[in-house]
Amino acid sequence: MNAILVTGGAGFIGSNFIRLVISETDLSVINLDALTYAGNLENLKDLESNPRYRFVQGRIEDSALVEGLMKEVDACVHFAAESHVDRSIKDAQPFLITNCLGTQTLLDAARSTGLKRFLHVSTDEVYGSLGGDDHPFRETDPLLPNSPYAASKASSDLLVRAAYKTHGLPVIITRCSNNYGPYQFPEKLIPLMTINAMEGRPLPIYGDGKNIRDWIYVEDHCRGLLKVLESGAVGEIYNLGGECEKTNLEIVEAILERLDAPRSLITFVKDRPGHDRRYAMDISKVKEELGWTPKVDFEEGISTTIEWYKANRDWWERILSGEYMRYYEEHYGGLS
Repeated sequence: MNAILVTGGAGFIGSNFIRLVISETDLSVINLDALTYAGNLENLKDLESNPRYRFVQGRIEDSALVEGLMKEVDACVHFAAESHVDRSIKDAQPFLITNCLGTQTLLDAARSTGLKRFLHVSTDEVYGSLGGDDHPFRETDPLLPNSPYAASKASSDLLVRAAYKTHGLPVIITRCSNNYGPYQFPEKLIPLMTINAMEGRPLPIYGDGKNIRDWIYVEDHCRGLLKVLESGAVGEIYNLGGECEKTNLEIVEAILERLDAPRSLITFVKDRPGHDRRYAMDISKVKEELGWTPKVDFEEGISTTIEWYKANRDWWERILSGEYMRYYEEHYGGLS
């Protein structure tokens, strides 16, 4: 491979992935991003003058645009998605348009241009919810999504699978657990709680705070994606996880401890509809077949993440002064 198209590369995981690719490979990258609310070109400002990086603003539903870009590359890594559960509950339509129609548009363009590899980045949420004693999700488990967001991602997974089975398109699917790290949009749990704790604001936790997620540091995830892109078997699915199960309450308490903030900031709020109780990933397949394992443990990762938000106040303050703050004021009465 000489060049790749990355969709949604101005977002959290996509920007971290692009930075990894530029720094550790010889690949050129075209970054296609619509720059909706969570897309931020500041995430990749340091690459603007790099001759191996190019940004194109546009939507993945634009068939002429994506087909033209795919003619310039060997592979596509598809991050672009509407990705917030609360937003999907409020209005599912944008999730269907981007996650389903957009993915199919990319698949059609990949087929017409003879793309060598299409990596679809998905989520553990397509599997549904686990009980406390259930075995972690395996790649062969059924898809049982419980939110409009998860349903739209499961639908896109099936469209990708169908493109492989019907047309022989060289696709691979990855499903990952909860990411955290630098450049994560402040509506997500860890940056939201970190910023609120830094500002002395209440930390809203859904329900009893005992919902469990498997957490992975974003750089570990990106290295896993690069490994799958380079060495994964066409037509396969690979789970990528951090093997780090934590309750939401444990996450918040870890943040408070590192910021020396009082536990009294914790505020339990009404649980959201269809809130999955537990996610956990069995990553034995990717370990055995590709030799990938996560390297950053939670203690190191959460400390590094908090320090990044402390050192990059200007970045998140600009976000909070714009669309994000308006959204939370409209739907939750603001962050306070």
